[in-house]
Amino acid sequence: MPETSPIAGAEIPSGEGSTQADRSSATPAAEAFHQAVAQVVKVIRPAIQADQGDIFLRDTDLESGVVSVELVGACIDCPASTQTLKQGLERILKQRVDGVTEVRHVGEALAGFQEGTAVSL
Repeated sequence: MPETSPIAGAEIPSGEGSTQADRSSATPAAEAFHQAVAQVVKVIRPAIQADQGDIFLRDTDLESGVVSVELVGACIDCPASTQTLKQGLERILKQRVDGVTEVRHVGEALAGFQEGTAVSL
């Protein structure tokens, strides 16, 4: 059964961020890149779920090496989510998948939040 992202409000096939139809125009190299990233996310996902969060692969771009993910659940309010994303997921993906240059969290953009920390004076 597909899962639903609470931020994007769109169904997400388990373990992947885009449907096969979305990827049908991808080149074989781009598809291989996406599948390699999806496999690593699938391996990492249980550790994030153990802390009451979750991660969804939203997009991969072979040309730029950028991987877009959405962190949800406890990850939304967790002050360590940036470290999880950069020192955890990004570091592991760079080690295991050739061509990954950066991992971006797209959940805030989907929810309409501005990037950065809100400060009240």
